[in-house]
Amino acid sequence: MSHDNKTIHDFDFNLICEYFSSVDRQGPGSPEATVKALSFVKNLSHKSKIVDIGCGTGGQTMVLAQNTLGRITGIDLFPPFVDRFNADATKLKLNNRVNGIVGSMDDLPFRNKELDLIWSEGAIYHIGFERGLREWRKFLKLGGYIAVTDLSWFTEQRPNEIHEFWLDAYPEIDTIPNKIAQVKNAGYLPIATFNLPEDCWTKHFYEPQISAQEIYLRKYAGNRIAEELVFNQRRERALYTKYKAYYGYTFYIAKKIK
Repeated sequence: MSHDNKTIHDFDFNLICEYFSSVDRQGPGSPEATVKALSFVKNLSHKSKIVDIGCGTGGQTMVLAQNTLGRITGIDLFPPFVDRFNADATKLKLNNRVNGIVGSMDDLPFRNKELDLIWSEGAIYHIGFERGLREWRKFLKLGGYIAVTDLSWFTEQRPNEIHEFWLDAYPEIDTIPNKIAQVKNAGYLPIATFNLPEDCWTKHFYEPQISAQEIYLRKYAGNRIAEELVFNQRRERALYTKYKAYYGYTFYIAKKIK
C-alpha cells in the first residue's frame, strides 16, 4: 500500500472516529471564526431553528449556541461524536436548546422551509460543495442563511505538488471567485466571504493532534492502518506548513432570496 495522496477519508471509520474523538475540532476553525461568520447572519431570535450539519463533537456548535438564542440541532454520522456533543451540551447547560442526533447529510430529517440557519464547518466536502448547497436549500426559509467552510485555492496558480495533492483528495477544491459563482448558481445571495486565519489550522487543528497521535500510536502499535492514518495527518500538516499561502478554508455566508 503506498502513502501517495491518501487522505483521512480513505480509512476505517471506527479508527478515524476514535482518533478525532480525542480532540475538540475535527477540522480547521476557531471560536473567533465562528463568531465572525455569525456576525453576518441577521434576524435570529429565540424562535430560530438552526442546524449544524456534520457537527462532529460540536466544538463550533457550542460557540454558536453561546452566541445565539435559537434551538440548535447538530447532526453527524458518527454516534461517538454525537455522544460527546450531547455530553458537552449538558456540561455547558445548553441541552435545553442544543441537541445532537445521528444522521446523514444526504438524507436530512427536516421539513421544507423549516430552518432559519444552516451551518457546516469543514464538512460539506463529504457531499460536495455544490450538491450540499443545492440539496440543503429547500430546508431554509425564505431569507434564511447558510454558512459553510470549504477548501479553496487562494491563488490562480499554485505549485504542482500541492495542486495534485488536493485535486486528488478533494476534486471540488476551487478558487474563491468560482466558489462564489457556485453559491449564486445554487440560488443564494452571497453575503460575506473570508479566509480562516492560519491559527485555525495550527493552534486549533494540527497542534492538538500532536499529543493525541502519541497516545493513539501507543495504543495501536503495529496496526498498519492506524499508523498510516497518523502518517497522513502528519503529511497533511507538513504540506500546509509549506504551501499555506496557496490554499485554506474559506467561510461562505449566503442568504436564500427566492
